[in-house]
Amino acid sequence: MLDACYDTSVVQSAVDLANTLKPVRGEDFLESVGQLHDFLDDHPALGPVKPSEPAEQHAAGARWSLTEEDLAEVRSVRETVRAVLERASTDAAGAVALVNDGLRRSRATPVLRVGDGGWRTEVVSGTDRCSAHLAAAMFGALASVIATLGPNRLGACAGPNCRGTFVDLSRNGSKQYCTRACAHRVSVAAYRSRNNPG
Repeated sequence: MLDACYDTSVVQSAVDLANTLKPVRGEDFLESVGQLHDFLDDHPALGPVKPSEPAEQHAAGARWSLTEEDLAEVRSVRETVRAVLERASTDAAGAVALVNDGLRRSRATPVLRVGDGGWRTEVVSGTDRCSAHLAAAMFGALASVIATLGPNRLGACAGPNCRGTFVDLSRNGSKQYCTRACAHRVSVAAYRSRNNPG
């Protein structure tokens, strides 16, 4: 099974982090330490973990004491994650260079864990910084997707008024939109355009 190489919840967390920034609308949902706490609370798979901790502690998602410095560092990780997702299908080498640099900077270490019915590799940080932990987990998961399914599975929404990012983990790999709502909006607009020319 291909998804044994990556944790889908961490992959989705990377997408969700990138999408806390809505560049077309000029909205940013990661502007305060409180919003960072909320993001982490909503993504328990990102709980702090050290290589020696058992998987049960990882799932519990212990909390960090976060500061403005942590927020700035996580926003920098977000910028890189978004760049990887946006570039992977058009500039695979550039996206891979960003992933590798992110793994190197976070002092990433692969670990083997058992859980959810089988063995899985995870990437954790060698430091206790929140940003380094997120970077190691997210870049590790994105690296696994690229290695397993290919860089074309990472992308940005094809909707004309959206730059939401996504990772396509489907069998056919044909995803073009970040959500079904975006795909529906584009479909409705195309239908109206065909039926109301001029």
